[in-house]
Amino acid sequence: MSEPPAARPLRPTALVFDVLDTLFPVAPLEWRFREAGIPRVLMTRWSDHLLRDSFALALTSGEGGHGADRSFEDVVRGALRDITGHQIAPSAEDAIVEGMAGLDPRPEAQAALAAARNAGIGVATLGNHDDVLPRTLLARAGLLDLVDHVVAARPVSAWKPAPGAYLAAARALEVPPGRLGLVSGHGWDVAGARLAGLVTGWSGHLEGRFPSLFAPPDVFGRDLAETVDRLLDLPSAPVP
Repeated sequence: MSEPPAARPLRPTALVFDVLDTLFPVAPLEWRFREAGIPRVLMTRWSDHLLRDSFALALTSGEGGHGADRSFEDVVRGALRDITGHQIAPSAEDAIVEGMAGLDPRPEAQAALAAARNAGIGVATLGNHDDVLPRTLLARAGLLDLVDHVVAARPVSAWKPAPGAYLAAARALEVPPGRLGLVSGHGWDVAGARLAGLVTGWSGHLEGRFPSLFAPPDVFGRDLAETVDRLLDLPSAPVP
């Protein structure tokens, strides 16, 4: 006998947005790598190292682990040193780190955040960094007033995609996990949020195709604005 279809999730009463490569593309950092004499292919390797080490910290940030002792900047700098064989000049390393605070938002980022705000629901950001970087990015882009909370991994000692990071966002917004919607361009982020019980929205602007390894998100969108619209179109009450 086949299992009955899963109940459709309810419309979120708050949304949490991933920051890097979701609201703010990282690709424009490429010119900083070029100025540092780092080949373009190594920027991709650097990004891979960022994910690898962040995922390791997500597993080791509990009791007895060292994840809570590390900052996102530690991960960024460590990945730069790894890919260059520890040959990167301190000034070049500083320039790349500082460049992250000068990233511009995606064209539809404002519309996506404004749609959530106009719907009368809470809005937060969540990333594997302290709150300084996202606040700086949001303020520089004129978007900070559209966000109620900037939730950072390090203060809550939980790195995405560990469930504790997403649950911290739910606590900050004072909503149950099942009524908090994630907006992200990362399939792994969707997988972590799903494990934590969130409603998940994936924007296809970054990966193009959702990773087949993971259960699909609750809603898909071509970009952030469409993803938010589809989350807000979910039913507010169970459908009989």
